[in-house]
Amino acid sequence: MNVGEIKKICVIGSGAMGSQIASLLARVGGFTVHLADIKEEIVQKGLEAIEDGLERFFVKKNKMTETEKNEILKKIKGYTDIKKAVSDVDFAIEAVPEILSLKQDIFKKLDEFSSSTAILATNTSMLNITEIASATRSPERVVGMHFFNPVAVMKLVEVVKGAKTADKVVERTYWLAEKLGKKPVICRDTSYGFLANRAYEALRLEAVQMVWEKVASPEDIDKSLKLGYNLPLGPLELGDLVGSWKRRAEMEEDRVRELGEKGRLHPLIKAMVRAGYYGGPGNKGIYDFWKEVISKW
Repeated sequence: MNVGEIKKICVIGSGAMGSQIASLLARVGGFTVHLADIKEEIVQKGLEAIEDGLERFFVKKNKMTETEKNEILKKIKGYTDIKKAVSDVDFAIEAVPEILSLKQDIFKKLDEFSSSTAILATNTSMLNITEIASATRSPERVVGMHFFNPVAVMKLVEVVKGAKTADKVVERTYWLAEKLGKKPVICRDTSYGFLANRAYEALRLEAVQMVWEKVASPEDIDKSLKLGYNLPLGPLELGDLVGSWKRRAEMEEDRVRELGEKGRLHPLIKAMVRAGYYGGPGNKGIYDFWKEVISKW
């Protein structure tokens, strides 16, 4: 299969990332997209999120007509049967929660049900590509394709090569990212967190440590980093926005397995999550924890 022969793509997982990726594939790439998840109501929610995003960010801002929106939506079809969803696609992108066993189970099915020439990509932000690929009989076609949130806005895509990933698979994944208007980079999966998250993690943890030491408020720490380094968002407010704190707690076991004691959860994050300050839509985060708890300690 040549790069130009990628025409039909399946996205496994219709949550926030999966639905955004599916929308991008249809809108920018012009691909036929199969969006798959375990329940019909979850798939429908993902399809509704895609339509809502196109309406709010493109139609209402006069970047797209209603007709163009409807043409994009026609390119995306929902599935609950993974076998049907991937049987005739050229490329599959998994975008489910960061649970290794879950991803391995999905890749075992992708390997079994897809064409032997289809590329199997994971949108994981941290987990090891080689370990995910070990669940398949053809690890050479498994690759990391890590999009950043929000998918429509963020230019970076990390193309991650596992120990057995074929070079041609990396090349085709890189091509796909460029076709979608992204700026891809290539790295090996020997780096936990790959490139951007690994470097950013140090910044975020140092910001958390300063809150723990009561050096300054989260707001002022973020303000200093935004103004000093021209960041659009500070690491603490970003953590509150996307729900990083709960996700970090959920992934502690995997981090410790990869990094040893360095991967242990920071005591402030542990205290926050235990108290229900998870971050993410509708949840309190480190800004609230500072005002309601830390300032009174």
